[in-house]
Amino acid sequence: MFAYSSRELGPSLLFIAAGLAVIAVIVAIVVWRGKRRGSRTLTIDAALTVSGWWVTLSALGAIMIVIKIFATDWAEIASTSLWVPWPSDLACSDDFETTGAVLRCGGGTIENITVGGASLGLRALAGAAQLSNLAFTTMPAAMIMVICFQTLRGRAFSQTVSRGLTIGAIGVLVFGLASDIFGGIAATAGLREVFPPDSEWYPMTFQLTVTPLPFAAALGLIALAAVFRQGLRLEQERERLQREKDALLKDTEGLV
Repeated sequence: MFAYSSRELGPSLLFIAAGLAVIAVIVAIVVWRGKRRGSRTLTIDAALTVSGWWVTLSALGAIMIVIKIFATDWAEIASTSLWVPWPSDLACSDDFETTGAVLRCGGGTIENITVGGASLGLRALAGAAQLSNLAFTTMPAAMIMVICFQTLRGRAFSQTVSRGLTIGAIGVLVFGLASDIFGGIAATAGLREVFPPDSEWYPMTFQLTVTPLPFAAALGLIALAAVFRQGLRLEQERERLQREKDALLKDTEGLV
């Protein structure tokens, strides 16, 4: 995932474009080398290379997250569901009979917070949320690697691929749920470390939200695993029929 923020739109778009350009260059190099070797699997080669880089960078990112837990005193927390009320001294109104524009009283959700001087427990919670999210977003690349590698070996429909997709479906579901749950817990715990219990910003309850994306992704991988298992059965049936045909031809050779 590419993320960059700036005061102007141009630098952010340039940063995203630079990241996409790097991926395009990698794919172009793979295709060029494949053409020089006369490869007939350029698309698979490119997909395997990009997914391999994806998994490698994710592994490095996971190491950095673990190091950050113990080497820093701050915690980065990402949450998409933590609702906090606005301060009481904020100018707002619930009066529906107004003559001009007014801000309605209420609150809002916060997505990202950074807590300085965080405890080890909070840093561990934030790290667990980040690791879970990283694993969740890396699972598709890992599945692509398995499929491409087995396809290049001439075993696209194999038990390895179907098992890998099944394990990937379980991983996507577990890590996706863990990312949502750990993120919500860490966000609430972070605000509780910052604000005293009598503060209006002190969260009295843990606000946990589970998105449907992990379930949808897991269902897709399970369906794909079923497709590969069906392909494996058809391939085994074709091989069985071929062996029977060869045996029949061998038995009839002496009769001609």
